[in-house]
Amino acid sequence: MVCHFIPIAAAGTHVYVYRNFLNDGATDSEHRIFGGRVFQRILSCTTGQPILFAILVNRLLYAYMVDTERNIMRKHNESSSLPLAEALKQPCKHRDSNLALQPMDNYSSTPGGPNGQPLSFWAAWNLQDRPRRMALLVDDCQEEYRPYAGEILPNIVKLVEAFRVARSQSDGVCITWSAWTRTFDDGISNAMDRWYGPQGLRPEAPENAAYIFTGADGMKPLSEIAPTAAEVSDGWFYHGKHLDMFWNFTADGTSYLDEKLKAIGIDTIVLVGLWTDECILSTAYAGNSRGYDVVVVDDAVATATANQATALTIAGSTVAKVLSTDDVMRYMEHDFVTGEPGAVKGTHHPDGRKEG
Repeated sequence: MVCHFIPIAAAGTHVYVYRNFLNDGATDSEHRIFGGRVFQRILSCTTGQPILFAILVNRLLYAYMVDTERNIMRKHNESSSLPLAEALKQPCKHRDSNLALQPMDNYSSTPGGPNGQPLSFWAAWNLQDRPRRMALLVDDCQEEYRPYAGEILPNIVKLVEAFRVARSQSDGVCITWSAWTRTFDDGISNAMDRWYGPQGLRPEAPENAAYIFTGADGMKPLSEIAPTAAEVSDGWFYHGKHLDMFWNFTADGTSYLDEKLKAIGIDTIVLVGLWTDECILSTAYAGNSRGYDVVVVDDAVATATANQATALTIAGSTVAKVLSTDDVMRYMEHDFVTGEPGAVKGTHHPDGRKEG
């Protein structure tokens, strides 16, 4: 036991010392020199003991790899955490430093206000700025909500028709429909149920907006804009159970809608439907977080509450381009150019960052 313990302790101590040495922030050349010495010590301490040699060398390599990755992250964090004035002096792989120094066209402040407040921001881009790959997202336009969709339905009809025409001429256009399908005893109990509460479910006077009251008939898309049998068969219509249209998941845990859009390289989503202050706003933020440029069509979305104007203001000043039906129709008919897949949006990272 003693003759085996001595080399184990000696070599193991060298690995431990090496790990502490790495943690002290030694340079890369110092790592290599000291690591080589530790390797030689392990070799001399484990002569005739190949298994022990393999174990200790594995520990040595693991310590080196962990520290190498730690150093890479440290250097990245140091370079990305510089004050702006210093960062702009560094070589920029992902940014145009000269352009960064120009005033924003999509910003305003209030003269005389504290810190220039209130501040205002809006989208820096326009649809016509670049070729695009477009998806029309028709959110919860279903029979139970027909009374609330009356004013916007003609505009949604126009947009669905325009996108179908564009889809027939481009591989970079699609339409997807979702229907709200929560029912009061569907086995789901989450934050939305708690927020709305358990009451307001009298059949003669339903109040609780979290649920559908008319069953399967109420979940059917409005007939004027319903998907065709082929569109349904191809998976472009699905049942939603969360405010965010992206929050339906496949068996492997990926977003059903996101995967459908990524499969054809979509980089811009156009939102229409119900409700502006719930599903539309929620989906706008989710789409932006996943890397899509977001358009909300102000006269093709609606809500039953008094929050329509507020929701559109929030969308337009934080996350989306708010346009009219006429704006989008004009673009689709005269200015739309199909972009190349992956030109501005990646598909491998959850936030849609472009590869490279």
